[in-house]
Amino acid sequence: MAQTPQFPPLSQLAQAPANRLNPSGLRIVLVLQGGGALGAYQAGVYHALHEHGLSPDWVVGTSIGAINAALLAGNRQADRLRRLRQFWDRIAHLDALDPVRLSEDGRRANIWLSTMDTLLRGVNGFFKPRPFGLFAAGLPVPPEEASFYDTAELATTLKELVDFDYLNSPEGMRLTVNALRVRCGSLTSFDSRHGNICAEHIRASGALPPGFAPVRIDGELYWDGGLYSNTPLETVLADRSQTDTLCFMVDLWSAEGPEPRTLEEVQTRQKDVTFASRSRRHLEDYVNTRTLQQKLRAMYALLPDHEKSAQGARELDALGCGNTLHVVRLPYAGRDWQMAMKDINFSKGSIEWRWDQGYRDAMRAIGAAGWLNEVVDDTPLVVHELPPRAEQRSGAALQAGTAAHARHGVP
Repeated sequence: MAQTPQFPPLSQLAQAPANRLNPSGLRIVLVLQGGGALGAYQAGVYHALHEHGLSPDWVVGTSIGAINAALLAGNRQADRLRRLRQFWDRIAHLDALDPVRLSEDGRRANIWLSTMDTLLRGVNGFFKPRPFGLFAAGLPVPPEEASFYDTAELATTLKELVDFDYLNSPEGMRLTVNALRVRCGSLTSFDSRHGNICAEHIRASGALPPGFAPVRIDGELYWDGGLYSNTPLETVLADRSQTDTLCFMVDLWSAEGPEPRTLEEVQTRQKDVTFASRSRRHLEDYVNTRTLQQKLRAMYALLPDHEKSAQGARELDALGCGNTLHVVRLPYAGRDWQMAMKDINFSKGSIEWRWDQGYRDAMRAIGAAGWLNEVVDDTPLVVHELPPRAEQRSGAALQAGTAAHARHGVP
């Protein structure tokens, strides 16, 4: 793991003019996966967006992504970054030793000790073990207690750091959090546009069994939405608004990885594959659907006037398909020594490192700003991948130069 960076003080943060990076007034959406302690990367991504006037109009989250989303939507713009910082500082485990002064093996051992401490004692302000739990002994308990840990402390933390009155007011940022209905296995989206959201909705979105118990809302039990789909991009794709949109999608899990050789590596790959984004498939389906809708519009336009109707026109308008969606994909690239429990590594050094990586990656995306390039009319989707890091470009140039020299007989 790289040396632990320090966050810049909040007094140094500044808002850049929004019109330079969003001159067309695109609706900005932030999509946040579940991933436990990896969610500090999401906070770093928002940090960079905040500095550049790209705060979202709508944030969609699952699990830890729902917690980060609530901290954003539930605070006024001037307070959002401070509340994010307070949350992640509160749940971070102080490292037994200074990671900067340790060797690579020493840092790994330090992380392992911090992770074991999380398993034994929980995370301050987030979850605690259930003492003398009958559930752990295999005995029946009330459904709301069917877990190894209790997340009551998270409700207290959310009520302290999130202004739910502001969140649910008309001036608040739109918030959508996803959870799984336990009895039928269907996905439910709780949306601040269609009803009030409270701390229980956020807890439900992050209730991953068997660690965390389901949360009952209006008589129904809900588990972590990541059990159904860990990347809530589908919520954005299903939106019928005909608004050109800039969507920042943060991926915490990698679908690609090395062939595993040990039990730890097998468990790591299993978790990565289970929770990795299925966004490519969803985006392909989205483009195919939009293409069919455009062809349907074109065919309708060819009909003689007497075959057209007001009802038909309204149905075509309801389909949308006249807007462009820009998706900026921000993947967390940390390997975390192939640790299967990386999502419960709340070491302060690891959290700060992930925050910094999210900030740096978002700055690369902002520097490229591919969404500012002109697109052809009726283009339904443009996906923007991160440009290579400066050191990667330099390395590639060096390799290319070396290859060229070899081809020309230059030593």
